[in-house]
Amino acid sequence: MSTLVITIISLCAIGVVSAVILYLVAQKFKVEEDPRIDIVESLLPGANCGGCGYPGCRGLAEATVKADSMEGILCPVGGAETMNKIAAALGREVKAQAPKIAVVRCNGSCANRPRTNQYDGARSCAIEHSLYIGETGCGYGCLGCGDCVTACPFDAIHMDPQTQLPVVDDAKCVACGACVKACPRSIIELRNKGPKDRRVFVSCINKDKGGVARKACKVACIGCGKCAKECPFGAITVENNLAYIDYTKCRLCRKCVGVCPTGAIHEINFPPRKTETEATKVNAAPKAVTNAQTAEQASKPLADQTSKTAEATALKETIPTKGTQPEITRTEAVPEPIGTIQDNPAVQTKEPVDVKMDDNAIPSTSKMQEQREEESKNGVK
Repeated sequence: MSTLVITIISLCAIGVVSAVILYLVAQKFKVEEDPRIDIVESLLPGANCGGCGYPGCRGLAEATVKADSMEGILCPVGGAETMNKIAAALGREVKAQAPKIAVVRCNGSCANRPRTNQYDGARSCAIEHSLYIGETGCGYGCLGCGDCVTACPFDAIHMDPQTQLPVVDDAKCVACGACVKACPRSIIELRNKGPKDRRVFVSCINKDKGGVARKACKVACIGCGKCAKECPFGAITVENNLAYIDYTKCRLCRKCVGVCPTGAIHEINFPPRKTETEATKVNAAPKAVTNAQTAEQASKPLADQTSKTAEATALKETIPTKGTQPEITRTEAVPEPIGTIQDNPAVQTKEPVDVKMDDNAIPSTSKMQEQREEESKNGVK
């Protein structure tokens, strides 16, 4: 009995001594945590998506408290409202940052990008990308397996059954960046939402030369550089046969959209432009009036048209043809004008010629004839 008691007492003593030692060690090496971290964590949405770049909301709270300023720190889920609350709790100021959204930079739908083969394997973009270029001739475009859809924790992206391309829901997307990390070809990019959710971007990442890219996809960027020349703000650069629009410089003038020969530049949430059909209607309005007048004339009775035609023919016959001279009779003969009325008033008489004239003779009056005879006699003398 004494042996059992000794054993129990010994074990208890060892436990007490061990507890004291552990307590002393914990007090010696304990790490004091800032209580503000718990406050900041309570203000965060708790999505733990990692879109901020830190391991969960706890990691963001620790980084925010330890940082000297809040520049470059943003919770994409909570947005500017959450960051303002955190700044107020910490007694700091935070600069307003433009909200972002995920943008799919590929327009290679089934109609624009013909299939050249069929992939028969695991439905994963990562696996298909590691094996070969895909089912089309474009080695840069979307593979359509939906890895981005699986990675999104907010159900903000889904696959379009007609185009086989991912579509982002603007209302649900928080720009966490999970889809960006999941895409093996980096066709998804986080860009500024823009005023009134309006954006302009090049929906292509194909870096092949123009002819090769156009053969693989009808709406591929061919790197012609027309958009870069048209942009008045220097927001477009062309590198490796591919145009890129810097959203920090773009002013949404949309001039680049009109000059793109392949339609690779997309404009999102803009009001509709004046279509070509409407412009044609405006220009064709005067022509329509002219056609209506022609139709009205054609609907008049045939007798009115015949009478007008006869009048026009008679008028044409009365007008002498150029280069011809009408036959002059005695009653039609008029004197040739010589000088002015003050110099020789007699020449302005309209007396008819008494003598029959030749066809090429110049008409003259009797007084003019007498004057000529006298001049000839004086000359003979």
